This record gives sequence, C-alpha cells and structure tokens, in this order.
Amino acid sequence: MNILIIGVGYVGLVSGTCFSEMGHHVTCLDINQDRVQQLSQGIIPIYEPGLEEMVKRNIQSQRLTFTTDYPTSVAQADVCFIAVDTPTTTSGAADTSQVEKVALTLAQHLQHYCLIVTKSTVPVGTTARVAHLIHQTLKERGVTFEFDVVSNPEFLKEGNAIQDFMKPDRIIIGVNNTRSATLMKEIYSPFMLNHDRLLVMDVTSAELAKYAANAMLATRISFMNEIAGLCEELGANVHSIRQAIGSDERIGNKFLYPGAGYGGSCLPKDVKALIYQGSAKNYDLSVLKAVHETNQKQKKVIGTKIESYFSTQGGLKNKTIGILGLSFKPDTDDIREASALTLIQDLLAQKVQLRLFDPIAMHKTKEYLADHTNLIWCDNELDVAEGADAVVLMTEWKQFRFLNFSALLARMRGCAFFDGRNQYHPEDMARKGFDYFSIGRQAAYANPCFSPVEIPIGRT
Repeated sequence: MNILIIGVGYVGLVSGTCFSEMGHHVTCLDINQDRVQQLSQGIIPIYEPGLEEMVKRNIQSQRLTFTTDYPTSVAQADVCFIAVDTPTTTSGAADTSQVEKVALTLAQHLQHYCLIVTKSTVPVGTTARVAHLIHQTLKERGVTFEFDVVSNPEFLKEGNAIQDFMKPDRIIIGVNNTRSATLMKEIYSPFMLNHDRLLVMDVTSAELAKYAANAMLATRISFMNEIAGLCEELGANVHSIRQAIGSDERIGNKFLYPGAGYGGSCLPKDVKALIYQGSAKNYDLSVLKAVHETNQKQKKVIGTKIESYFSTQGGLKNKTIGILGLSFKPDTDDIREASALTLIQDLLAQKVQLRLFDPIAMHKTKEYLADHTNLIWCDNELDVAEGADAVVLMTEWKQFRFLNFSALLARMRGCAFFDGRNQYHPEDMARKGFDYFSIGRQAAYANPCFSPVEIPIGRT
C-alpha cells in the first residue's frame, strides 16, 4: 500500500520507517527542506535506538522516500497519516494549527479517494474538524472526491519506539464506517500476525484514549512521588512500599518508581491539554491538576535537598556540582521538560558552578542553555566529579549503573551524592564514602557520627 506520512518529527519518522520495514511503500513529507535532504541521506535528527539503521535500510530498498512535494505525494497516496506537532499553548491547550494547515493543503491537492489518518495527539473534535476543512476546501475547488478521516493515536515510548510500533500492545482506531476500518486493518495486519490487538471505536473515544492513557501514567508517577515524600517524613522505605503495592494484581508494578519528576514531550503536555479540555466544558479535573502540581514540586526536590545539605557549609555560592544525565529519560536525546534542566537553572541562580555530562543529549542541552560561564561540559562520568562538592544523578542511563565510585570520590572535593532515580543502595553508598541522598529513603552518611542538618523532602 502507498502510505504518505506528513510531518517527519519523532512520531512521523518512526511510524513511516516501521511501515516501510513491513513492506509498505512510504513517502515522508515535510516542509523543512534541509531536514528532508538530510533524511534522504540517512541522517536523522533524533536519537532513537535502531532507527538510523532501519531508515538507511529502507531507503536503500526504495520503500522509504522523503520529499517536500505535496502535489505528487498526495496524488500517489492511498492513505495519508498526519503526524505534525501539537505543542502546548500558554493556556495549556494543544495547538492544532499545524494539523489544520495540513488538512487544508491536502484538500487542495486531493485527486481521488484517500483515507486520512490523524496520528498526531489531538484534542477531542480535531478529527471532525479535519474532515470539515477538507470538505469545505473540496467544495471551494468545485470537485467531489470521497474521503474518510479516522483517528489513530500513537503510543510510542521514546527509547523503545521501534519495539512499541513493531510489536504494539494495542492499536486504536476511531472510525465512522466499515470501509475505513477495513483499510486500517489491512495497513496494520503485518503487525498483528500473532495476536489481534486492534481496538475499533468511535472517533471521540479514540482521541480521548491517548490523553487518558498518558494521564493515568502521570498520575501513578506523581502518586508514588508523594508517597516517597511521606516515607522520608515517617522513616519508611519507598522501595519496600513499591514492592508491597506492586504485588497487588489490581495495581501491578509498572510506573511505580519515584524520582525527580516526569518530563518529555508527552506526559506533561497531555496532562495540561486534558485539564484544558475539561475546563472548556466546565468540568474540573481536580485529580489531574494535583498530578501536574505534584510533578512541578517534585522537580524541585533534589535542588532543595542540595541546598539544605550545604546550608551549614557556607551555602551553595561558588560550590561545584556535577550532574550525570540531562535527557528526561535514558535512551533518548529529548530534553523537553527534563527535570535536570529545572535543577540546572535553579543552581545557576545560586551562583553554582556546574559540570554536566550526558551520553547523548549534550548537544541539545548546549543549544537550550546557550553559553554560561558557570557551565562546564564534560567528556565522561569521572570528568563530572573533578573538584565537585557533590554529584547528582538525574537520568538513569545504563552506563551509570556501575560507576567507578572509588575513582569518582577521589576526584571530588566533597563527598555528597544525590540520586534522583534511586539507582543505588544508601548503606552501600555510605560504605563507599559518600553522604548519600535519594527519593523516599532515609539519607546515609559516610561518617556515622556526623550529625547532619535535616534534609527536607523539598515540598513547599
């Protein structure tokens, strides 16, 4: 089948590449000529494990092409996926202007029946809006071509997107007729040879399902972060709590890990967009408002712990802090809404010198933060620790799991280690010579006779 993907950002590029891997002939269209030229050479603008190799393989097999040519691409397409960005506005709403612009341009070049699929994460009513815009444009052109518009939200995890697409746990389509449902089943049939995971529903439910899924995940994370704070106050261990409640089959053990707050391109954006959709209908989503508020506070927790630790050591001014990990999660270079950025900006405001390292996200972080005299970009983990009064783990990259702690400590000026992802064991870290602080567990000190200032959980 001839598939057209409009928008070669994260979702569009992964989707188009995976469709071509399964034998479809895919054209990826974008108005950014430089990006299209680079992609045509197999140079991809994002980091996603395995994606670059797959792009190059399918370009070579002539199943995957990149273009800026709307008329030719639309004329050849049986199915068109709209996969452009829907960023958050200042009010929290999803900005669907790019989706609408694509709909209008599509309608200007449509020459035959086409199935049009909204792959972008869009608020309820957007798919119907796309259909209306196409209908109106065709009417203005004085032509009548049949078309269907369906909703097909994506459920891709950055760092695991190819696996998620090739072996999905579910595929959701929102349709209004059997014709479009049949076509969508045909498109996705190669991905469901072992198990039919296709869920067919109405368009409104499909649009809302994506937001509801991400809001549920965000809720679990914020809930565990609040429980972690309570554990610190009461002397409990959040790791034990997580095991206890995760053993309940009604709850399960996924997304129960406390940390320094969630980030990325999906959870923060979708929670805010869902809150906005509720307010537009005068429906108060109070739980999700609390989820968002809790996450904003959680991003400050590590910074507050650091500030409290150094309050009896002359404060933070002129201290040196090393930060391991800058992306919002491992296996991606995405720094959007990353907790590390919140920490960096808070520490810079207090005249702290920062030594930064991330295996993949250094370039994007440099672009985001620009030049700053108090930022030192490091080559590796040990370089981060050079002369540092404290080291902070903010992203749990695999290569950070077994650090050379003796070499790390030898390079440091101080001995504090703040673990924003609970990767290490408090008692073990204390034996290695660190004053160790994590999330939802009691602090452990290298010198057991040391009477430290109380380290608060960081909530205000």
